[in-house]
Amino acid sequence: MRFKLPILGAVLIGLSAVADDGAAADAAPRVEIKTSAGEIVVELYPSKAPRTVENFLEYVKSGHYDGTIFHRVIGNFMIQGGGFGKDFYQNRLQPKTTRAPIALESQNGLRNDAGWIAMARTGNPNSATSQFFINTVNNDGLNYPSPDGHGYAVFGKVVQGMEVVNVIRAVPTTTVGPMRDVPVEPVVIESVRLLPAH
Repeated sequence: MRFKLPILGAVLIGLSAVADDGAAADAAPRVEIKTSAGEIVVELYPSKAPRTVENFLEYVKSGHYDGTIFHRVIGNFMIQGGGFGKDFYQNRLQPKTTRAPIALESQNGLRNDAGWIAMARTGNPNSATSQFFINTVNNDGLNYPSPDGHGYAVFGKVVQGMEVVNVIRAVPTTTVGPMRDVPVEPVVIESVRLLPAH
């Protein structure tokens, strides 16, 4: 797609195609999240959240996510994973070792709508490491500047396997130690792999 910019006269600047939802439509890597409930394919948008996508892909390439679980499932909110192994169910509640946290990229125009993936964090806006969540509904209250003046950084969306997300969101949950909303039966992230360029 090309646009003529009047200020530059006849000079044409090539711009990335932009999808209707505001995310760049090209140069968007995809990852497959293979879970015990099925496969989910997520498209990532480095043009919108460069450090967040880079960080996520570093964890993908290192195998960090393999064998982790979705440890927090709230059906009408989101499903969260990427931080704990299956031994979580033996009350081993220490998350996996991570790299240093990254700066928040929540002011990028992407929204916490159903099917979009964002980074989990603590009350410190710049605390995201490996944990992520997939929104199961439109969570306007997570978009910048809500809920705490900072928002949550969205960096991609589910393009295949939303039916798997819906299966996961419906699983029964319980309490494990101090943690609530834990699936009764583990929902395991068996692997996360970068897919060939599409």
